Amino acid sequence: MGLWRKIVQSKAKFTFCRSYQFALLFAAALAVFAFYYFGSNHENFSSATRRMKENQVGKSVQGDAQLTVNLSGKKAAEPPGSAPFVNSEPGKTAGKETAQFHALMMFTKVDKNYGFQEKIMVAIKSMVKHAMFKDNEVLHLHFVADMPSKKIGEPLLQELLQGAAFKYQVIFHDVDVLTQKLFPVVEGMQKHFSAGSGAYYSDSIFFLSVAMHRIMPTEMTRIVQLDLDLKYMSNIRSLFGEFEKFQPGAVIGIAREMQPVYRHTFWQYRRENPKTKVGDPPPDGLPGFNSGVMLLNLEAMRQSELYNQLLNMENVRKLAEKYHFKGHLGDQDFFTLIGMEHMGLFHVLDCTNNKQLCTWWRDHGYAEIFDLYFKCDGQVKIYHGNCNTPIPDD
Repeated sequence: MGLWRKIVQSKAKFTFCRSYQFALLFAAALAVFAFYYFGSNHENFSSATRRMKENQVGKSVQGDAQLTVNLSGKKAAEPPGSAPFVNSEPGKTAGKETAQFHALMMFTKVDKNYGFQEKIMVAIKSMVKHAMFKDNEVLHLHFVADMPSKKIGEPLLQELLQGAAFKYQVIFHDVDVLTQKLFPVVEGMQKHFSAGSGAYYSDSIFFLSVAMHRIMPTEMTRIVQLDLDLKYMSNIRSLFGEFEKFQPGAVIGIAREMQPVYRHTFWQYRRENPKTKVGDPPPDGLPGFNSGVMLLNLEAMRQSELYNQLLNMENVRKLAEKYHFKGHLGDQDFFTLIGMEHMGLFHVLDCTNNKQLCTWWRDHGYAEIFDLYFKCDGQVKIYHGNCNTPIPDD
């Protein structure tokens, strides 16, 4: 009987272990399914925002938060359960419909790099100094941030925007939420346009502009994406006027790259095709693009069959192989590569809207031809201190 009891106990223990392992495997499968389900198009940006706001109370990690300040820059009363700083919705002004303008900036790892804080101070101060909007216009400033950066950004932006002579709203977007939604769309292209080998999940956020039309709600039709290392020398309102200059078929407004970086990147293709304009300087060449200032016509991007076909992993691979292309600058590389064959997708901004200051390639083998790329005539509207280049004082 003692032997029989031990056998029964062993079988019971084995059955319990198998059941426990099965339960763990089932839970893991559900977790994987949930990750891909909620990271896919089954949930749009608006519903994700609502879900995160509903879950904010009592949780240490928040989704989107909004900081809305009126013309006087004073903090308004907080309605129950709202984001930290909220005033009445813009709605209508003097019987006129409110015109919405959207601009987005990356604001991550600010807590680990004080230089980012200095850059945002220069950018926002100069923007506020020159910006002028009509009474019925609101500038929505979107910041993609992690939680530590958001905690720094909220009080900093409230201080920098105080006294701004225009209506505005500040919206923080959780970088992890956006990355989760972007990864399935851009995973296939990351190995061609990322610094490391392979497709890194965290790299996806550097391709936000590529798939912005699939992330933002459909009622948002246009947005400007801006680097932090900018200094505005004129009214940012005029930048939005560039959308009206888009030709039929154009979906993105972007300035040319002002260094021979892509002349260097396309060296093998240029050697095999000595008569090509790929990598040549303007005005007749194809020097590539710089993503420091980008105008994204989201509605046109959604409707463009050509553009959405180019997002296909196989089409990206074919283009990269044809041009022997291996980049490391994220969305800028993608736009440059497709621009070699589909310039009609782009509205080329004047260099004065993105006057890049970096001169790295002048000292690395291209001194004789550098100025052919770097030359920019006209009154500068936006300085771009790329590669940590100092920006001139006013």
